[in-house]
Amino acid sequence: MGLVGARTGHFRFESGHHGELWLDLDAVAWSAAALDPVVADLAQRIERYAPDAVCGPLVGGAFLAQLIAARLGVGFAHAERVSAGDGGLYSARYALPAALAHRLTGARVAVVDDVVNAGSATRATARSLRDAGAEVVVLAAMLALGDLPRAAAAELGVPLEAAAARGNALWEPAGCPRCARGEPLLTGT
Repeated sequence: MGLVGARTGHFRFESGHHGELWLDLDAVAWSAAALDPVVADLAQRIERYAPDAVCGPLVGGAFLAQLIAARLGVGFAHAERVSAGDGGLYSARYALPAALAHRLTGARVAVVDDVVNAGSATRATARSLRDAGAEVVVLAAMLALGDLPRAAAAELGVPLEAAAARGNALWEPAGCPRCARGEPLLTGT
């Protein structure tokens, strides 16, 4: 269907990690009908955690989260990046809109993203939810890449539910083999 494009090279991700696989996710939400099997699968996986709401980081995670929330008949919220951070690992910050944050106090919330690679957006979204007084009960994704999504879920103390998983390597900048070879960083956009 061509909803996800992939490129290989030497990329710096929002988490601060370097890696070789860049997914172009802007077109993922192009067709809700094409996403329906993924939405159905993730909704079924998430339902057992009895969430009161589903929250996703903008952009792609929020679109997917909204479809899942509608299927489950629960509330929907989104978090948006307010800071790219200082360049350190996991320094990006996401915030809930004030109009939604108060609705989440005491709520059980599933955090959903389209793809979890290092988990920067999902970790920051979960942090914002907890700051608002919500209980994060599960982390879910259309695609989990490599080992770091499980590490992110473990750090949050919640299970990871993924419709699909694929191996992937990420490195901290100091240990990046492509940097060691002098390869320039490419932009993801």
